[in-house]
Amino acid sequence: QVQLVESGGGLVQAGGSLRLSCAASGRTLAMYAMGWFRQAPGKERESVAAIRYDGYTDYADSVKGRFTISRDNDKNTVYLQMNSLKPEDTAVYYCSADQRWPLRIWSGSWGQGTQVTVSS
Repeated sequence: QVQLVESGGGLVQAGGSLRLSCAASGRTLAMYAMGWFRQAPGKERESVAAIRYDGYTDYADSVKGRFTISRDNDKNTVYLQMNSLKPEDTAVYYCSADQRWPLRIWSGSWGQGTQVTVSS
């Protein structure tokens, strides 16, 4: 079983930046796909960014060019660098890990989430 703990969320003004971290324990995640999802109030959980075991990345169109996902297998950690944040990026951000690709909402291990709030 993989345990995931997110950190780095907070309140930021529009145009600002945040870096989310997701630390994993319980398994070595070098061969796992990892990613970030988000869920805003009243909306469904959606994929934001994902990174495969070989470094291949995928992004939602809404964050391309602004967000960057990366991983450090030595630290069993995945990161999400978020730049040029917009109020519509406000959501709870969840980390996910799965041995399958692509990541799916109904599969894998999940963290508890971290709140990101972007003020206008």
